Amino acid sequence: MILNFSFKFIARKEKICCQFSLYKTYRVLSNASVDALWEKLINLGDVSWNPLLDHTNAPRGLRAKPGLIYQAVTRLTPIPIRVFVEKVDPGELLSLRVLAIPGIENRVTYQVESTLIGTYVSCSITLRGWLSPFLWWVIRPYASRVVRELAQSAESTEQVS
Repeated sequence: MILNFSFKFIARKEKICCQFSLYKTYRVLSNASVDALWEKLINLGDVSWNPLLDHTNAPRGLRAKPGLIYQAVTRLTPIPIRVFVEKVDPGELLSLRVLAIPGIENRVTYQVESTLIGTYVSCSITLRGWLSPFLWWVIRPYASRVVRELAQSAESTEQVS
């Protein structure tokens, strides 16, 4: 787990503003293959492995493509949020931007890499904006479980096949 945190006070035209940014990475070693992890990750209609998301409006089997925007409903609130797929490097990287509330910029990047001892999957969360401390306080208990549950879901899918 890597944590990078910054909080700055900035004086602008007789106002004092604050900037908050947080960058956190969670990484897990999995026995599942890169292909199994990647298939779970890019299937936008199946978010059963994600402890933060309840469901999406994407049809099951829809694969992530750059520029795609879809809606997701979190397990915490019934309010739908918009998710923008920024970048996709097949088999390696998926970058998403969550467009939820003005005042918060949230970017989530998943990376999958194969090694001799297994497959590493990592999730990097970047939060910026003045409401970010509140959002981090809400999602922190769930954020640490995202990668672990993705790996477990891919491993169980591989065992069934």
